Amino acid sequence: MTPSPRAEPVEQPLEKVVTQATDNGVSWITLDRPHAMNALTWDQRERLISLLSEASADPAIRAVVLTARGRGFCAGADLKGAPGTSRERIAGDVARMIGRGAQRLVGAVLDCEKPVLAAVNGTAAGLGCHLALACDLVLAAESAAFVEVFVRRGLVPDGGGAYLLPRLVGPQKAKELMFFGDSLPATEAERLGLVNLVVPAEELEKTARAWAERLATGPTRALALTKRLVNESLDAGRAIALTAEATAQEINMTTRDAREGVAAFAERRTPRFEGR
Repeated sequence: MTPSPRAEPVEQPLEKVVTQATDNGVSWITLDRPHAMNALTWDQRERLISLLSEASADPAIRAVVLTARGRGFCAGADLKGAPGTSRERIAGDVARMIGRGAQRLVGAVLDCEKPVLAAVNGTAAGLGCHLALACDLVLAAESAAFVEVFVRRGLVPDGGGAYLLPRLVGPQKAKELMFFGDSLPATEAERLGLVNLVVPAEELEKTARAWAERLATGPTRALALTKRLVNESLDAGRAIALTAEATAQEINMTTRDAREGVAAFAERRTPRFEGR
């Protein structure tokens, strides 16, 4: 799926293509390496991390869509040319590579202060699967599929997969998906709760645009705080979660949008949120 926002993306060299354009408060980030099923190089991962960090800091960006061009969403990591792969491996190299690469990328999605919506146009495998599952909302084309491909290569899942998947489908189903590595069609992924909505391929961009622009007109800081509360609740006890909730409420009530929301309710009108 190739979104068509009014701002034209700046072309990158062939092997480093991740395009970005902002339209109606939405940052459209597109993996644009279709000849390689959008397998991510080290440089592409760094660009994605940078774009997500910029989205957090830019008040003009109020939502993010992560999508791709071609038949695949993302085939996983492409380790050719990654730092350290050209010399003899020493103890700790792999852990450092995973920590600085796949784990940082998934963390950048989870920690982005704006809602991140994945529009999965095709196969999402390995790290590509975890990149999609780390997003706050997931739309998928009917032709899309999700594959925990690691076991097929004799590998352990990376990119936070063993953290994300059990929290979405439970440990037993997560083990089934990771132990067998079978391709999971989009419709089945929706049934399991991995995907919010499956649509025909030709409707994916339109649906993603509608969802993202709705998010972009919402109370941006309240959404950021809500995202953090939900993500952190999975690892926190009740006392910590309730304390975090109270703190988030305290912070949010200082925002313009909270004041506007309360005023609009009292005046019986639709609120006009600014994202501040």
